[in-house]
Amino acid sequence: MLGMGAAPAYAMHIAEGILPLSWAGVWYLVALPFVVYGVREMRRKSRSMPAYLPLMGMMSAAVFIISAMPIPVPSAGTCSHPAGTGLAAIIIGPFATVIATSVALLIQALFLAHGGITTWGADILSMGVAGSFSGFLVFKLLVRLKAPLTVAAFSAGVIADWATYTTTALELALGLGSLQGFAGMFKAILIAFIPTQLPIGILEGFAAAGFFAFMLSRRPDILVKLGIIDQAPQTGRGIPHERAV
Repeated sequence: MLGMGAAPAYAMHIAEGILPLSWAGVWYLVALPFVVYGVREMRRKSRSMPAYLPLMGMMSAAVFIISAMPIPVPSAGTCSHPAGTGLAAIIIGPFATVIATSVALLIQALFLAHGGITTWGADILSMGVAGSFSGFLVFKLLVRLKAPLTVAAFSAGVIADWATYTTTALELALGLGSLQGFAGMFKAILIAFIPTQLPIGILEGFAAAGFFAFMLSRRPDILVKLGIIDQAPQTGRGIPHERAV
Protein backbone atom coordinates (compact mmCIF):
# COMPACT_ATOMS: atom_id res chain seq x y z
CA MET A 1 0.00 0.00 0.00
CA LEU A 2 2.64 2.43 0.96
CA GLY A 3 5.12 1.12 -1.48
CA MET A 4 6.97 4.32 -2.21
CA GLY A 5 8.43 4.19 -5.65
CA ALA A 6 6.38 1.18 -6.66
CA ALA A 7 4.75 0.97 -10.06
CA PRO A 8 1.54 2.98 -10.29
CA ALA A 9 -1.47 1.08 -8.98
CA TYR A 10 -5.09 1.89 -9.68
CA ALA A 11 -6.87 -0.17 -7.03
CA MET A 12 -9.77 1.59 -5.38
CA HIS A 13 -11.16 1.33 -1.87
CA ILE A 14 -9.22 -1.13 0.30
CA ALA A 15 -8.24 -3.87 -2.13
CA GLU A 16 -8.56 -7.61 -1.63
CA GLY A 17 -5.82 -9.08 0.54
CA ILE A 18 -4.53 -5.76 1.88
CA LEU A 19 -5.85 -6.25 5.41
CA PRO A 20 -5.01 -9.19 7.68
CA LEU A 21 -8.04 -11.49 8.02
CA SER A 22 -8.33 -10.69 11.72
CA TRP A 23 -8.77 -6.98 11.03
CA ALA A 24 -11.02 -7.67 8.02
CA GLY A 25 -13.25 -9.68 10.37
CA VAL A 26 -13.32 -6.88 12.94
CA TRP A 27 -14.53 -4.35 10.35
CA TYR A 28 -17.21 -6.80 9.17
CA LEU A 29 -18.52 -7.06 12.72
CA VAL A 30 -18.49 -3.29 13.23
CA ALA A 31 -20.32 -2.64 9.94
CA LEU A 32 -22.89 -5.43 10.38
CA PRO A 33 -25.31 -3.65 12.79
CA PHE A 34 -25.52 -0.65 10.46
CA VAL A 35 -26.35 -2.93 7.52
CA VAL A 36 -29.01 -4.86 9.46
CA TYR A 37 -30.69 -1.70 10.73
CA GLY A 38 -30.38 -0.16 7.27
CA VAL A 39 -32.37 -3.03 5.73
CA ARG A 40 -35.10 -2.57 8.36
CA GLU A 41 -35.16 1.19 7.76
CA MET A 42 -35.38 0.66 4.00
CA ARG A 43 -38.37 -1.69 4.40
CA ARG A 44 -40.12 0.66 6.82
CA LYS A 45 -39.79 3.72 4.61
CA SER A 46 -40.70 1.85 1.42
CA ARG A 47 -44.01 0.78 3.02
CA SER A 48 -44.96 4.37 3.85
CA MET A 49 -43.58 5.89 0.62
CA PRO A 50 -43.83 3.78 -2.58
CA ALA A 51 -41.36 6.03 -4.42
CA TYR A 52 -38.69 5.44 -1.77
CA LEU A 53 -37.20 2.28 -3.33
CA PRO A 54 -36.81 3.82 -6.82
CA LEU A 55 -35.21 6.86 -5.20
CA MET A 56 -32.89 4.62 -3.24
CA GLY A 57 -32.02 2.77 -6.45
CA MET A 58 -31.15 6.10 -8.06
CA MET A 59 -28.92 7.04 -5.11
CA SER A 60 -27.24 3.61 -5.24
CA ALA A 61 -26.49 4.13 -8.92
CA ALA A 62 -25.15 7.62 -8.19
CA VAL A 63 -22.84 6.32 -5.44
CA PHE A 64 -21.68 3.51 -7.74
CA ILE A 65 -20.82 5.86 -10.61
CA ILE A 66 -19.35 8.68 -8.49
CA SER A 67 -17.15 6.33 -6.47
CA ALA A 68 -15.85 4.55 -9.58
CA MET A 69 -13.87 7.53 -10.85
CA PRO A 70 -10.29 6.87 -9.72
CA ILE A 71 -7.62 9.52 -9.39
CA PRO A 72 -4.16 7.98 -8.85
CA VAL A 73 -2.25 8.73 -5.64
CA PRO A 74 1.31 7.98 -6.80
CA SER A 75 3.01 8.19 -3.39
CA ALA A 76 0.60 5.66 -1.89
CA GLY A 77 0.20 3.38 -4.89
CA THR A 78 -3.58 3.66 -4.69
CA CYS A 79 -6.40 5.90 -5.90
CA SER A 80 -8.60 8.64 -4.54
CA HIS A 81 -12.17 9.14 -5.67
CA PRO A 82 -15.31 11.01 -4.68
CA ALA A 83 -17.84 9.05 -2.62
CA GLY A 84 -21.30 10.59 -3.03
CA THR A 85 -22.43 9.43 0.39
CA GLY A 86 -22.94 12.89 1.88
CA LEU A 87 -25.65 13.82 -0.61
CA ALA A 88 -27.21 10.35 -0.46
CA ALA A 89 -27.42 10.52 3.33
CA ILE A 90 -29.29 13.83 3.14
CA ILE A 91 -31.80 12.47 0.61
CA ILE A 92 -32.48 8.89 1.73
CA GLY A 93 -31.01 8.91 5.24
CA PRO A 94 -27.71 7.55 6.61
CA PHE A 95 -28.83 3.97 7.28
CA ALA A 96 -30.28 3.56 3.80
CA THR A 97 -27.08 5.08 2.41
CA VAL A 98 -25.14 2.30 4.13
CA ILE A 99 -27.22 -0.20 2.12
CA ALA A 100 -26.83 1.77 -1.12
CA THR A 101 -23.07 1.96 -0.57
CA SER A 102 -22.83 -1.74 0.32
CA VAL A 103 -24.52 -2.71 -2.95
CA ALA A 104 -22.31 -0.35 -4.97
CA LEU A 105 -19.15 -1.66 -3.29
CA LEU A 106 -20.15 -5.30 -3.81
CA ILE A 107 -20.77 -4.79 -7.54
CA GLN A 108 -17.49 -2.91 -7.89
CA ALA A 109 -15.61 -5.68 -6.07
CA LEU A 110 -17.19 -8.49 -8.13
CA PHE A 111 -17.10 -6.93 -11.58
CA LEU A 112 -14.53 -4.10 -11.54
CA ALA A 113 -11.94 -5.45 -9.09
CA HIS A 114 -12.37 -2.28 -7.00
CA GLY A 115 -12.17 -3.16 -3.32
CA GLY A 116 -12.56 -6.79 -2.30
CA ILE A 117 -14.75 -9.36 -0.60
CA THR A 118 -12.60 -9.79 2.50
CA THR A 119 -12.27 -5.99 2.74
CA TRP A 120 -15.97 -5.35 2.00
CA GLY A 121 -16.72 -4.74 5.68
CA ALA A 122 -13.89 -2.22 6.01
CA ASP A 123 -14.99 -0.41 2.85
CA ILE A 124 -18.62 -0.33 4.03
CA LEU A 125 -17.49 1.12 7.34
CA SER A 126 -15.32 3.86 5.84
CA MET A 127 -17.46 4.92 2.87
CA GLY A 128 -20.92 3.85 3.95
CA VAL A 129 -20.99 4.36 7.70
CA ALA A 130 -18.38 7.06 8.37
CA GLY A 131 -19.13 8.96 5.19
CA SER A 132 -22.91 8.96 5.39
CA PHE A 133 -23.28 9.56 9.13
CA SER A 134 -20.71 12.36 9.27
CA GLY A 135 -22.32 14.12 6.29
CA PHE A 136 -25.83 13.64 7.66
CA LEU A 137 -24.95 14.93 11.12
CA VAL A 138 -23.15 17.97 9.72
CA PHE A 139 -26.18 18.77 7.54
CA LYS A 140 -28.59 18.48 10.48
CA LEU A 141 -26.33 20.53 12.76
CA LEU A 142 -25.97 23.39 10.28
CA VAL A 143 -29.71 23.42 9.54
CA ARG A 144 -30.37 23.66 13.26
CA LEU A 145 -27.91 26.56 13.41
CA LYS A 146 -29.98 28.30 10.68
CA ALA A 147 -27.36 27.95 7.95
CA PRO A 148 -28.69 28.11 4.37
CA LEU A 149 -29.66 24.65 3.15
CA THR A 150 -27.24 24.71 0.23
CA VAL A 151 -24.39 25.62 2.61
CA ALA A 152 -25.39 22.70 4.82
CA ALA A 153 -25.45 20.38 1.79
CA PHE A 154 -22.03 21.64 0.67
CA SER A 155 -20.56 21.00 4.11
CA ALA A 156 -22.12 17.55 4.24
CA GLY A 157 -20.51 16.62 0.94
CA VAL A 158 -17.08 17.85 2.03
CA ILE A 159 -17.08 16.27 5.49
CA ALA A 160 -18.49 12.95 4.24
CA ASP A 161 -15.66 12.68 1.73
CA TRP A 162 -12.91 13.58 4.17
CA ALA A 163 -14.35 11.35 6.90
CA THR A 164 -14.31 8.43 4.48
CA TYR A 165 -10.60 8.80 3.83
CA THR A 166 -9.72 9.49 7.45
CA THR A 167 -11.46 6.23 8.38
CA THR A 168 -9.72 4.41 5.53
CA ALA A 169 -6.37 5.67 6.80
CA LEU A 170 -7.31 4.46 10.29
CA GLU A 171 -8.27 1.00 9.03
CA LEU A 172 -5.07 0.67 6.99
CA ALA A 173 -2.85 1.89 9.81
CA LEU A 174 -4.38 -0.57 12.27
CA GLY A 175 -4.14 -3.42 9.78
CA LEU A 176 -0.70 -2.75 8.34
CA GLY A 177 1.22 -1.29 11.23
CA SER A 178 2.01 -2.47 14.72
CA LEU A 179 0.30 -0.79 17.65
CA GLN A 180 3.59 0.96 18.44
CA GLY A 181 3.87 2.25 14.90
CA PHE A 182 0.20 3.09 14.48
CA ALA A 183 0.53 6.86 14.79
CA GLY A 184 3.31 7.10 12.22
CA MET A 185 1.52 4.80 9.77
CA PHE A 186 -1.79 6.68 10.17
CA LYS A 187 -0.06 10.03 9.59
CA ALA A 188 1.79 8.75 6.51
CA ILE A 189 -1.35 7.36 4.87
CA LEU A 190 -3.39 10.44 5.69
CA ILE A 191 -0.73 12.76 4.24
CA ALA A 192 -0.58 10.64 1.09
CA PHE A 193 -4.30 11.18 0.51
CA ILE A 194 -4.31 14.94 1.15
CA PRO A 195 -3.09 16.24 -2.26
CA THR A 196 -5.93 14.51 -4.10
CA GLN A 197 -8.65 14.11 -1.49
CA LEU A 198 -8.59 17.70 -0.24
CA PRO A 199 -9.72 19.19 -3.58
CA ILE A 200 -11.96 16.20 -4.37
CA GLY A 201 -13.82 16.74 -1.10
CA ILE A 202 -14.41 20.41 -1.92
CA LEU A 203 -15.62 19.53 -5.42
CA GLU A 204 -17.92 16.94 -3.92
CA GLY A 205 -19.31 19.61 -1.63
CA PHE A 206 -20.17 21.82 -4.60
CA ALA A 207 -21.79 18.83 -6.36
CA ALA A 208 -23.90 18.02 -3.29
CA ALA A 209 -24.98 21.66 -2.92
CA GLY A 210 -25.80 21.93 -6.62
CA PHE A 211 -27.89 18.76 -6.69
CA PHE A 212 -29.72 19.72 -3.50
CA ALA A 213 -30.46 23.21 -4.88
CA PHE A 214 -31.76 21.60 -8.07
CA MET A 215 -34.14 19.36 -6.12
CA LEU A 216 -35.20 22.29 -3.97
CA SER A 217 -36.15 24.35 -7.01
CA ARG A 218 -37.57 21.62 -9.25
CA ARG A 219 -38.97 18.88 -6.99
CA PRO A 220 -39.38 20.27 -3.47
CA ASP A 221 -42.34 17.92 -3.05
CA ILE A 222 -39.90 14.99 -2.86
CA LEU A 223 -37.94 16.72 -0.10
CA VAL A 224 -41.20 17.33 1.76
CA LYS A 225 -42.22 13.66 1.46
CA LEU A 226 -38.80 12.58 2.71
CA GLY A 227 -39.14 14.85 5.73
CA ILE A 228 -36.13 17.00 4.81
CA ILE A 229 -38.23 20.18 4.61
CA ASP A 230 -41.73 20.67 5.94
CA GLN A 231 -43.18 22.64 3.03
CA ALA A 232 -42.29 23.61 -0.51
CA PRO A 233 -40.76 27.05 -1.08
CA GLN A 234 -43.17 29.76 -2.15
CA THR A 235 -40.82 31.83 -4.29
CA GLY A 236 -38.74 29.16 -6.03
CA ARG A 237 -35.59 30.71 -4.57
CA GLY A 238 -35.23 28.48 -1.55
CA ILE A 239 -36.96 28.32 1.80
CA PRO A 240 -36.51 30.08 5.11
CA HIS A 241 -34.39 28.11 7.56
CA GLU A 242 -37.25 27.58 9.97
CA ARG A 243 -39.11 25.56 7.35
CA ALA A 244 -36.40 22.93 7.21
CA VAL A 245 -37.11 19.87 9.34
